[in-house]
Amino acid sequence: MPTTGQSRGVSARSKRADAVRNQQTLLEAAAEVFVSSGVDAPIREIAARAGVGMGTIYRHFPTRADLVIAVYRHQVEACAEAGPNLLASADSPLAALRQWVDLFVDFLVTKHGLAGALQSDSGGFDALHAYFLDRLVPVCTQLLDAAADADEINPGTHAYELMRGIGNLCIGHDSDPRYDPRRLIDLLLQGLRRPQSP
Repeated sequence: MPTTGQSRGVSARSKRADAVRNQQTLLEAAAEVFVSSGVDAPIREIAARAGVGMGTIYRHFPTRADLVIAVYRHQVEACAEAGPNLLASADSPLAALRQWVDLFVDFLVTKHGLAGALQSDSGGFDALHAYFLDRLVPVCTQLLDAAADADEINPGTHAYELMRGIGNLCIGHDSDPRYDPRRLIDLLLQGLRRPQSP
């Protein structure tokens, strides 16, 4: 039978676990809103999506920059963790790469607004960019290598090169509704494919 001190310890741990879960829910809701409405979306829209009060958001993230940075880190980690999971579950390494690129594009839409949200902190933005490269270039490399090993794509494509190309294709998406970067990214990925033998 647990003592009172042990009960308090278990209770504190479960409260911490609840707080972490609540924060994850909030970050996922904020990411969805940022992807659909931009980084300047009203906080009340994020609160409604997360099913919390606006005070809860401000308690976790006192400024919009704090929230954007947290969403950025959350999405980097989600992209990093998705790579190996997709390789294990997708029909093929190329299918895993395509699914991962979709997640990466969602992330880039959020990332685009980050520079504006951090105008006064270029050092902070540089540190986040380095973190982004450190976490995601190895994951993209693993996906490319697996697709090349399976003879689905030509070898020799560098992850940084591909990620930068995708990032460049995403520029301008939010300012021109006629422009669909995903269509061009799909063409780019088709260009990686190894030609099928006749």
